[in-house]
Amino acid sequence: MLNFIVDILSEPSILVGLVALIGLILQKKSVTECITGTIKTIMGFLVLGGGAALVQGALGYFGQMFQHGFGITGIVPNNEAIVSLGLTDLGRETALIMALGMIANILIARFTKMKYIFLTGHHTLYMACMLAVILVAGGFKGSSVVIVGALLLGLIMAGMPTLAQPFMRKITGTDEVGFGHFGTFGYILAALVGKAVGKNSKSTEEINFPQSLTFLRDTSVAISITMLALYLIVAIVAGPAYVAEISGGKNLVVFSVIQSITFAGGVYVILAGVRLILAEIVPAFRGIAMKLVPNAKPALDCPVVFPYAPNAVLIGFLSSFVGGVVGLGILLAMGAPAILPGVVPHFFCGATAGVFGNATGGRKGAILGAFAQGLLITFLPALLMPVLGGLGFAGSTFSDADFGVFGIILGKILSIFA
Repeated sequence: MLNFIVDILSEPSILVGLVALIGLILQKKSVTECITGTIKTIMGFLVLGGGAALVQGALGYFGQMFQHGFGITGIVPNNEAIVSLGLTDLGRETALIMALGMIANILIARFTKMKYIFLTGHHTLYMACMLAVILVAGGFKGSSVVIVGALLLGLIMAGMPTLAQPFMRKITGTDEVGFGHFGTFGYILAALVGKAVGKNSKSTEEINFPQSLTFLRDTSVAISITMLALYLIVAIVAGPAYVAEISGGKNLVVFSVIQSITFAGGVYVILAGVRLILAEIVPAFRGIAMKLVPNAKPALDCPVVFPYAPNAVLIGFLSSFVGGVVGLGILLAMGAPAILPGVVPHFFCGATAGVFGNATGGRKGAILGAFAQGLLITFLPALLMPVLGGLGFAGSTFSDADFGVFGIILGKILSIFA
């Protein structure tokens, strides 16, 4: 039963589909409208997930070529890998913390000014697992692990979207949708950096191309060409033999062209999925807002902001990745653990940081804000490693900013009272 609960709650499409269904039922919509709204909401998340899978697949090859070509070894932060280890021993505690934490989130939204329902199921699972691991290692046992973990999770789920909302208003121009992704500290940093450096800087979406380059106004084309240049560079450095090995014998240039356009296609699909989700979930969520939690807002995953500044998505990814490379150099110079720039977190977190930075500081904000975020998600995993290493997870660490912040703080507090 607990495994079944985890499967449902950690699957974003089903979770948000259920939320949409509840909202439509509370509004006393017809059976036809309930079925249509629920299926389209689930479809939107599956479309988004399909786009994300395309992006991750293309970036996986990029990361392999980068590490091989430049001969860098170290630790690539990965949420999924470390959570899979934690669930082996603490699956029951994680499931209960997750389920009760979502209830706590709803109650906090109902009775406080933090009116956000966090709907990014997989991140809820990851945070629940991290809290379970750190609390058990800190001496908590039995029901105290679940109760304390659920309360902390509920507060984090309601609190982080609340902190992000002033910037979400600037991005979306409305107050209907919240932000639900546990990289929020990095995005807030990007927005603050943008505000500090971006006075009078034009938006990334106002880039004027010469007449001969008007085709670059098409976001998909611009992303394809930019990524092709990057793929060719790392492929050449990695060498034709290695490219042939990982690609099944494909030519270096052909493989780079296919992967760059696959990446751009993935971004295109993500944007389409987000638009489909927003068209269904916002109207459906009004039922919950009216009946259960007055003025509640859905807090959705980070790609929800991508359609508002597609150029900032690409700029943010590239700037964040550069920040990761610079951060790696600093760590190596300090003799600290080498945190390699994971291409997938730098894309999703960096792209989001670019949108946040652009909202407050235009192009300068997108570039420097995402760069700062890239440094943050390089240093935080390195600082979190000693905490996780002491818990039996040596060589592993979380990638996104909020896991690092809350993991370090909670680990230090518990170590004081141990």
